[in-house]
Amino acid sequence: MKSIVVFCGSSSGLDPEFRDFAMQLGTTIASRGARLIYGGAKVGLMGCIADEVLAQGSEVIGIIPRFLSIKEVAHEQLTELLIVENMHERKTRMFELGDAFIALPGGFGTLEELFEVVTWGQLGLHQKPIGILNVHGFYDPLVAQLDHMVSKGLLKQQNRELIMIDGSVDGLLAKMEAYQPVPEKKWISDLDQV
Repeated sequence: MKSIVVFCGSSSGLDPEFRDFAMQLGTTIASRGARLIYGGAKVGLMGCIADEVLAQGSEVIGIIPRFLSIKEVAHEQLTELLIVENMHERKTRMFELGDAFIALPGGFGTLEELFEVVTWGQLGLHQKPIGILNVHGFYDPLVAQLDHMVSKGLLKQQNRELIMIDGSVDGLLAKMEAYQPVPEKKWISDLDQV
């Protein structure tokens, strides 16, 4: 995992631990000689992790839509800042550049980015590891919802397992590094077996 995409909030949230974990993840990414790929903002948890990776001497590539870059939220001190035309292009570029994905705490945008890349994995479009850093149980309600979807027959257990979850940076990265994708048969021929 040499290029790690991190999805996270453009806000720092109310829990100071969110920033602490963003910095810890940034330090760990840099210590492994990896580069950070993220949404390109200088604010919130996004700015926090980017600043930490840069401070530790590693590369940071930000990808930001033009309409956000002109609102003065773009981080101008990155190794590289890619300005794209829209949110769809941003996600496509993140996907192309990254070989692993991690979600920190965030809002709608974080969840949307996470679930798009998970859906692409479910459809067999990639076999890259996907993780959630569950800072102090932030994602516990989401994990419960995923398990509920499995229990109701709307999500296959093997697809639920596409998302690795851990409350520590080292624990999550260890799971992601050990990830072995399961060969997936064509899902279209199996529609009736959720």
